[in-house]
Amino acid sequence: MAAPPVVDLPFIDEGLAADVASGLDAVEKMLRTSADSQDAFVAEASKHLIEAGGKRFRAMIVLLASHFGDFRAPGVIPGAVVIELTHLATLYHDDVMDEARVRRGSASANALWDNKVAILTGDYLFAQASEILADLGPELVRIQARTFSRLVRGQIRETIGPRPGVDAVTHYIEVLADKTGSLIATSGRFGALLSGATPEVVDRLTSACEAIGVAFQLRDDLLDVASTAGESGKTPGTDLREGIRTLPVLYVLASTDSQDARLRELLSGPVAEDDVAEAVELLRANQAMVRARAELMSWIGRARDDLMTLPDIPARAALLSLCDYVADRSG
Repeated sequence: MAAPPVVDLPFIDEGLAADVASGLDAVEKMLRTSADSQDAFVAEASKHLIEAGGKRFRAMIVLLASHFGDFRAPGVIPGAVVIELTHLATLYHDDVMDEARVRRGSASANALWDNKVAILTGDYLFAQASEILADLGPELVRIQARTFSRLVRGQIRETIGPRPGVDAVTHYIEVLADKTGSLIATSGRFGALLSGATPEVVDRLTSACEAIGVAFQLRDDLLDVASTAGESGKTPGTDLREGIRTLPVLYVLASTDSQDARLRELLSGPVAEDDVAEAVELLRANQAMVRARAELMSWIGRARDDLMTLPDIPARAALLSLCDYVADRSG
């Protein structure tokens, strides 16, 4: 089966693009094998989101990072599969938490079956990832355990919200770093470690990839307001309808400007369908969008600063172009 499409980046080197595409093909094959089971129903449920597709973004990060060492090292593809299985497992759990009915254009596992099946399927994928990880050595097992801890911590903190006296924006950014940034950071770390890159390169890639992960989520915050349905793949104002307090919304809610009174009223909870168009229009024109984009660009700046310390090879150019991709498509 062909590999999923690589994120549309202006890869400077055609050879690198070919290597990444070949690597993704190998990841895809191992991913499907790893999610298999002698039990037909377990296999069907486990492969449900794999069959639904996806860009395998985190696997791509592992493969790019591996080019700072020996990208053909035997642990690189299994490491990428561990990352993807972990990500897929969290999606099963997220859909239960969010009561989502659709994932990647298909019915979610909890919608097709029920919450219990979705949760247990996610657990099964975590177990499959752990089995592969056991062959990669104790250091990788420890890194994965710490990453999983951050993923869960981020979900818990998002669920309970900021504690009294904690700044809502600070809390939100920390949740993004745990829930999204941590696994993308580990993707970079795995690729670098498994390819035998130097410790300094490993640390820089890890830091850069976490910043890219936070920036990606902030980009989604902006696109929910700034983009059209065709540009973002979802209806503008989806987060507003669901009462999700993204960064621009948090900035508005913290504002004491009397001119923001109507917008604060609209954003105080889930926005009624009849009010979504007004809320989107007001938010697009609000300074909160400028501030949110500035925060996104600060994370892009951190990523670029780390990347610029790395060897000047095509993989670095590709990662820098990824930073441009996030910045240019943030509304």
